[in-house]
Amino acid sequence: MSIQNTAKSAPTNRSVAGPFDISEVLNRSQYANFGALHIMPQQDVDIRLEVEEGTNRVVAVTLEYQGSSLQLQAFAAPKSEGLWNEIRAELAASIKSQSGVAEEQIGAFGLELQVRFPLQDADGNIVGNRSGRFLGVDGPRWFLRGLIGGAAIHDPTAASQIEAIFRSVAVDRGSEPVPPRKLLSLHVPDGVVTPPRGAII
Repeated sequence: MSIQNTAKSAPTNRSVAGPFDISEVLNRSQYANFGALHIMPQQDVDIRLEVEEGTNRVVAVTLEYQGSSLQLQAFAAPKSEGLWNEIRAELAASIKSQSGVAEEQIGAFGLELQVRFPLQDADGNIVGNRSGRFLGVDGPRWFLRGLIGGAAIHDPTAASQIEAIFRSVAVDRGSEPVPPRKLLSLHVPDGVVTPPRGAII
């Protein structure tokens, strides 16, 4: 019988250094409002929306900067419990079951998951590998997950730049009842015409 680790996982200075809860942001007008995610626009950072085929539902926001990428998703969480410890273990098990590699490392936000999983062609042949770093932060009634790709996986300077972007994100949990682990609602910011799937806005 396994015991679930429901302790919150977040930097001790999260409320002042980020990632933030929307209630901790003094000037919200500086942020682009994607619903559950509020993103601080930054020079040379491209923002892409990931849209679910068939439903056109926005399921993630991806930021790209100088050869690195950061995919962001926010989920509902219990008030007094965290999700990252459980989700991290589940991600590791899933990746290993697909012949991938998943290793826990201590990073800027606590424990993170460095992963490498095989890429397959249409015939199921392995044609390469894809690497990534999963970050997780438990906030007030929300959980923010980031997936880093590109240069920031191994380059310390690039990693520091992407981690600073992750810290600048603010999460708006909303007041509606939402089951734990459910993806919080995302949308295209006001004044932006809905872009095609994966387009830069």
